[in-house]
Amino acid sequence: MTSFGIKGIGPTLTSLDTSALTHVPDAYPMPSVALGLPPVADRLYHGYADVDVVPVELYQKYDVKRGLRNADGSGVLVGLTTISNVHGYNKTAEGVVPDEGDLFYRGYHVADLIDNAHAEDRFGYEEAAYLLLTGSLPTSDELADFKARIDCRRQLPEGFLHIFPRTTYSQNIMNVLQRATLLLYSFDPTPDDTTPTHEIDVALSLLGRWPRTAAVAHEAAVASATGTKLLVPPPCEGYSMAETLLDVLRGDQGFTHDEAMLLDVMLMLHAEHGGGNNSTFTTRVLSSSGTDAYSAYAAAIGSLKGPKHGGANAKVGAMIEDASEKICDWEDEDQVADYLTRLVRGEEFDGTGLIYGLGHAVYTVSDPRAVIIKKYARGLAEAKGRERKLHLLENIEKLGPGVMRDVRGVKKPICANIDLYTGFIYSMLGIPQDMYTAIFAMARLAGWCAHRMEELYGSGRIIRPAYNSVMGDGNYVPMAQR
Repeated sequence: MTSFGIKGIGPTLTSLDTSALTHVPDAYPMPSVALGLPPVADRLYHGYADVDVVPVELYQKYDVKRGLRNADGSGVLVGLTTISNVHGYNKTAEGVVPDEGDLFYRGYHVADLIDNAHAEDRFGYEEAAYLLLTGSLPTSDELADFKARIDCRRQLPEGFLHIFPRTTYSQNIMNVLQRATLLLYSFDPTPDDTTPTHEIDVALSLLGRWPRTAAVAHEAAVASATGTKLLVPPPCEGYSMAETLLDVLRGDQGFTHDEAMLLDVMLMLHAEHGGGNNSTFTTRVLSSSGTDAYSAYAAAIGSLKGPKHGGANAKVGAMIEDASEKICDWEDEDQVADYLTRLVRGEEFDGTGLIYGLGHAVYTVSDPRAVIIKKYARGLAEAKGRERKLHLLENIEKLGPGVMRDVRGVKKPICANIDLYTGFIYSMLGIPQDMYTAIFAMARLAGWCAHRMEELYGSGRIIRPAYNSVMGDGNYVPMAQR
């Protein structure tokens, strides 16, 4: 897959009047209320509440792999891939044996990809994306060509900004990115083409356009809220994805090379994580039906938005802020442990009893991404005087698993995942919180594209798991007799 089709490029738009942006009222009136009818909840909820919910005992009786997990905690095997390997345990005759975490892209340790790129003082995300899409490391000429092809697609299509971002008001920028992706379908002359050439073309197009799309959407929301004019800087030729993001978001403040390099590390760590993670599996499920690329990637964004998946980084950030306010001495491990104990008991933060940023479906002893990012984050934390906050995170990582064992009786190994440190790093880079998960999506796009093509040109069968019906029989009752 080395032949890339490139389409036309739209003109540069430098400013946009936000006065015409569609505003949504603070609260939507419920239709029933607007019609003078009783609230829907009063009329219908009791009906839903009477519906039988399948009890957990039946899942056990029928040996249902709920969450596509086996009884030992390992994932149910549903496919094969040559794209990546997420390693966190070994399966033996005795069962699952925890192991140090590792992450491979096309057979290469992700740590080696990051360390070697940064040792040469160059951005590595584009190299990782090339590797994921083509299966091999690029030569210098191939990488330059790949980056140039993405670079020339930074600009949005002509006419796109007359529609976007005027119709993009939303509570969450992930929904904006979804709508923008589906809108791009309309600007593609052959959007349902699933040939390798077109699939690569769409991949390069979105790799180029998503960073500016999400950043413009954020800036449009800010401009609208402040009554100012949205200024969109033209794409800077030769910028990496990390630089492109910071260029729009930081504006006149600018950014340093070290800041962009740290963001590049985050992008590389988020680029791919196996076929079984929720958003990638979503991509594969939709792709197995033969649908278009835009629909598949928009669905993946919707999956990633969820707080149990990519949206967890925002939850961690909010939890850390809560902890920062309620723990007097961040260095005192007893105070940190006391807060975590109350948190696990459901007495702090959101009442769920969860320590966000701890635990993972695959990693047991360690999450290699968290190990890597801490190493790179420490230098910036020292430069920005944020060592105390970093130490608080490290204390949560250190003490959290013990608290969960003592309070909730959790026996399986628990390690910090990358989300524990994501928000802290982004905050040091001056990235607004509503962009955290969007950046995750931009990075993961490379992996989604690789898995989509593996699904399209691999097994060729639609993904269709089974659900057993456990409902009872019903006898129809005429309307007048109900």
